[in-house]
Amino acid sequence: MSDQKNDIEIIQKIISGDQKSFDILYKKYSRLYFLTCIRYFKNRQEAEDLVQEAFISIFKSLKQYDHTKSNFSTWSNRVVVNVCLQQLRRKNIFRDVDDIIDIAQNVVVEPTAVDHLNLKDLTKLILNLPKGYRTVFNMYVIDGFTHKEIGDQLGISTSTSKTQLMKARKMLQLNLKSTEQLPNGSYAYGR
Repeated sequence: MSDQKNDIEIIQKIISGDQKSFDILYKKYSRLYFLTCIRYFKNRQEAEDLVQEAFISIFKSLKQYDHTKSNFSTWSNRVVVNVCLQQLRRKNIFRDVDDIIDIAQNVVVEPTAVDHLNLKDLTKLILNLPKGYRTVFNMYVIDGFTHKEIGDQLGISTSTSKTQLMKARKMLQLNLKSTEQLPNGSYAYGR
């Protein structure tokens, strides 16, 4: 049975009131949702809290899910991203956009700089971005939002979104350039 068909059956059981099916759905997707939340918030406890909020939102919206439009994993992950964005709006992270540091304009990175990084190391680099940069980078590069959608979601202009993405990329390049492999196989950042 395909994953999508399995998800549809589980969702139908949940809608019918089967609590055990919700537990199955939780076990299946909680790690994925956590990884999404941790990309937006460094704090593990906050990310875990947001996963719980996301599951509540997903549960309340299950009847609106249309399996003919998208896979459940795609639809539900978008709900998780929206929960993260709501939290960011509550925290008003873009009120000090002008105070965020500027990155040097001319950074050259070796083409193979990313090749030696694993997912964990790359995630660390992304997590070290300032909140504004990290949020726009995640939304645009990883979650597939357009700059207009980012602007609408975060209450910023399209040009601010583009600027935040450009600065995020430059900061990542700068951090990649200064990444050094240590003798134990791990990487040091910003040396």
